[in-house]
Amino acid sequence: MPDLNPVAKRIHNVQPRPVRLELADGDAGVFEFTSTEFFQREFRGEGVRTDADVEADFRLVSSEDYERILLGRSGPDDDGWTMVGEVVAAERSDD
Repeated sequence: MPDLNPVAKRIHNVQPRPVRLELADGDAGVFEFTSTEFFQREFRGEGVRTDADVEADFRLVSSEDYERILLGRSGPDDDGWTMVGEVVAAERSDD
C-alpha cells in the first residue's frame, strides 16, 4: 500500500493540540481538531480555527487521488461547505 499523505500524518500526530496549517495560497492559521482519522489512505478531520473566524467549523478531507489535503469551511450563516484551499504544511503551534 502506498504511503499515507505526510501532511495528514503530521496533523493527525499533533492533534488534539493546536496545529498551524499553511495553505497553498499563502494563508495560514491555527486550528484545533476534535477528530482526525484515516480510513486506509483517505483522511478526514473536523475542528475549529482559534486565531480567527472562530464561529466557523472546518473540515479536512483527502483529494480523490489522496495526494492533497483540502480544507473546507462552514460558517453559521452558510448553507453547506466551501472549499478554503489545499493544506501544504502543518506544524505544532504554541498559540
